[in-house]
Amino acid sequence: MSSPPDPGRSPTRRALLTAAVATPAAGLAAALVLDGADPEAPGPDVSGRPGDGKASGPAPSPAPRPDPGAGPGGPFRADFPAGGLVTNEYAFRSPESEDARLSDDWVVTSGSLFAQWGFGWTGVPDGGTPGPDSGRYTGSSVFRLVTRRRDFGDTSVRCWVFLKAPGTTGRTPARDWDGGHLWLRYHGPQELYALSFRRRDGKTVLKRKYPAPGRPVDEEGVYTTLATSDHAIEYGRWHQIAATVGGCGGDRVRITLAVDGRTVLDAEDRNPGRLAGPGGVGLRGDNTEMAFYGFTARDTGGRRGCPDERPQGNPPEASGPGTPFEEAPLPEVSLPEVTLPEVSLPGSSPRAGSRPEIFRPEGEHG
Repeated sequence: MSSPPDPGRSPTRRALLTAAVATPAAGLAAALVLDGADPEAPGPDVSGRPGDGKASGPAPSPAPRPDPGAGPGGPFRADFPAGGLVTNEYAFRSPESEDARLSDDWVVTSGSLFAQWGFGWTGVPDGGTPGPDSGRYTGSSVFRLVTRRRDFGDTSVRCWVFLKAPGTTGRTPARDWDGGHLWLRYHGPQELYALSFRRRDGKTVLKRKYPAPGRPVDEEGVYTTLATSDHAIEYGRWHQIAATVGGCGGDRVRITLAVDGRTVLDAEDRNPGRLAGPGGVGLRGDNTEMAFYGFTARDTGGRRGCPDERPQGNPPEASGPGTPFEEAPLPEVSLPEVTLPEVSLPGSSPRAGSRPEIFRPEGEHG
């Protein structure tokens, strides 16, 4: 596996062409343009062979951070090395262990986060419990990823995502909500907004999660559906995901979701409680293999109108002039085919008859 790219040195055109021939994903990473990057500059180093989601060996070197505004209150952009384990559930539960792989940017409360070809990847999902290097199990049939930063208030979040069709494991049977989800204003596993951009049942859904009234704070929260629509994106393709969250008068919060440039959800929460304040952002996956690239979060710069305050007519798009994405829109590129490792999710737990005590799914998300 090659080392992370040198931020001060661009690979030659010959090297890029060689990498593009060597792996289908190379063309993707070379074509995508990150926020603030020169459109003519090449993408990250994407040479190397596809991994199997069972990482081993030393931890990867930290990826370069060319964005100087990534500190508190500034824009956030996810950068990944060419390959290797970034962090995992083991590091979350045993942060003081010498063999824990900790990330400066991310916390994985369940499953494993790998870098592959310069983008983030869940690895091949299974129902096991990952160890220090996620070498035997990834645990990513229940994948929970959130930023360490919790200062994202009125924020736009966007990225490219690639999902394979959901499977099952012995511990995670098929559910309607299996798929990919985006987290906004994450205060903790019991308190957050969840935007489902691709579910097994083909719906897109916005939910608010609250601590259960009168119950201990460490118990599972309660989901409330705020909006839903039918919009089933194709598996095995890259898609643009763009979401916004912001205050819109009083304690109300407006949330939008656009998929491939089309607004599919636009809703208002009139009872946000503590979710009226800033929190983390992240991704959730259920029974699905997921890769993501170009994950960014930035301040939208102020109050946005609630749905009942906007002029009547067609709903606004979530990208383009007059929106939070006007300054740095997602790049318009032709995305090449990407083939992740061809595997089937096991029909039973790798540890037959066992159920690790630390495994605790986050409840109904559908």
